[in-house]
Amino acid sequence: MSGAARRAAVLGRPVDHSLSPVLHGAAYRALDLPGWTYERIDLDEAGLPAFVDGLGPEWAGLSVTMPGKRAALTHATEVTPRARAVGAANTLVPGEDGWRADCTDVDGVAGALRCAGGFAGGGRAVVIGAGGTAAAVVVAAAELNVASVALVVREPARAAETAEAARRVGLDVEVLRWSDADLVALAAGADLLVSTVPSEALTADLDALAGVPCVLDVIYDPWPTPLAEAVTARGGRIATGLDMLLHQAFGQVEQFTGRSAPREAMRDALREATGGEVPLPLD
Repeated sequence: MSGAARRAAVLGRPVDHSLSPVLHGAAYRALDLPGWTYERIDLDEAGLPAFVDGLGPEWAGLSVTMPGKRAALTHATEVTPRARAVGAANTLVPGEDGWRADCTDVDGVAGALRCAGGFAGGGRAVVIGAGGTAAAVVVAAAELNVASVALVVREPARAAETAEAARRVGLDVEVLRWSDADLVALAAGADLLVSTVPSEALTADLDALAGVPCVLDVIYDPWPTPLAEAVTARGGRIATGLDMLLHQAFGQVEQFTGRSAPREAMRDALREATGGEVPLPLD
């Protein structure tokens, strides 16, 4: 395998900002795969099926970011249970009869919560926002034995897919309109808080939210966010979107190469590429 030229890429629009080449490039170097390349390809959801169908046998796998994650799921010939539960795929790997879709975003959330957030599992979660990341969050929460989740959103109708993902994995889910929700009371009863929105929107309740035992802020640019600063000021541990990005990449590298991911090399490369502002713990 080390002598064979293989290709991989991240698909998305926009994709110029993607840090996935940093992670995969570091992995291939550490694994002594000099013939392997990883690139960014600007592609929208509509263009994904034809692009994937036109790829040759030199392709080892594809990372998929927005807006193509649902298209990746529906175009695949095989879908892992967790990708089906999330309703989206961020990973495509070629097989004998087509492409297998997976969602290593679930690993990203779970790994970030365990390693950076110190989350031991169980209890009740509050998730603020119900965009594409939120569905992976609730599936990961179920893997971590969280029993119930409250989804706090601007418009409850927009939370339908995330709520359905929660139900598919057996979570008790409640959807709350943000304008009606008592965030202070929710935080007081929560073991886990995940924010998928800019934390400037949480200004009035930052102190209460920062007191939740485990906090994940998926926004990492610019850093630190007001929520991260509030958690740090209280002596808490904060998991970040960069932690998620790192941990989701491990599974992709392993599926593309068939080898164990060189976690420290990948972590060090990401830390260097982002100025070392986030510690990115691995245990």
